[in-house]
Amino acid sequence: MRVEFDEPKCVAAGQCVMVAPDVFDQRDEDGVAIVLDAEPGPELHDEVREAAAVCPAAAIRLVEP
Repeated sequence: MRVEFDEPKCVAAGQCVMVAPDVFDQRDEDGVAIVLDAEPGPELHDEVREAAAVCPAAAIRLVEP
């Protein structure tokens, strides 16, 4: 799985960080999300899928083989 993130779409809601904190974080200055791990291990896939599903801006796209 590869995580693609459309930063301009991000509304800084932080849902992704709450669901998958090992993969996402937020910048201190504006709260916009950042991807910590663009290719998370299989043990994190369910969390990342949920983070993409709950993102209010649909800024997270998952590329799965």
